[in-house]
Amino acid sequence: MKPFMILLTSIFMLSGCAKQPENPLLADWDTPFETPPFNLIEDQHFMPAYEVAMKAEMAEVQAIIDNPEAPNFQNTVEALEKSGKLLSRIDRVFGCLNGANTNDSLQSVSKRLAPLLSKHSDDIYLNDKLFARIKAVYEDKDNLNLTDEQLTLLDNFYKGFVRSGAGLDEADKQILRGINEELSNLYVRFRQNHLAQTNAIGLVIENKADLAGLSDEVISAAAELAKNREMEGKWA
Repeated sequence: MKPFMILLTSIFMLSGCAKQPENPLLADWDTPFETPPFNLIEDQHFMPAYEVAMKAEMAEVQAIIDNPEAPNFQNTVEALEKSGKLLSRIDRVFGCLNGANTNDSLQSVSKRLAPLLSKHSDDIYLNDKLFARIKAVYEDKDNLNLTDEQLTLLDNFYKGFVRSGAGLDEADKQILRGINEELSNLYVRFRQNHLAQTNAIGLVIENKADLAGLSDEVISAAAELAKNREMEGKWA
């Protein structure tokens, strides 16, 4: 092998061994009350974090399905209730940022996520084997000596699966999947169109004297917003 190729190969091997930056959405949060470290979270962290979290939840669900023991409250309903914690955590963070401080990048992520999350949800709620386990526990609930809280959780899961189409035949499930995906895409499009329309009709101030009485922080924020909308020198 030529010296240049040896050097190039070595560089690739070393770069592959180098520790990759940790995604803060997937790390433990050493913060007060485990609040999200927003100062470390960047837009590009969301898609890979969602992908990891969806795979993790599906692995948890598959473990419930593959459990060789007869279905009971603990190994089916309680186990399902405890699944997907990572995905829920990431989803809450994304929802907060996309709702309160959105931008083109986050809106792009939202569009990409919509069909993926729709499929992920359907893969759980339309799973015949998982629903069979929940149904078995539900039909035996009078003999399980469950607390009121446990009965409520079981009832919510069972009705949630039924209302999500778990009892449909396979042909109708495929139709439902298509409807759910379309609705998820339309929902994101509606929210983003509504936001754009709302921003387009916002009040624009051209004379700073009209802002008299407002704090410097509010005036500065209005100026920054106007600048972002390509109206530098005004306030929005």
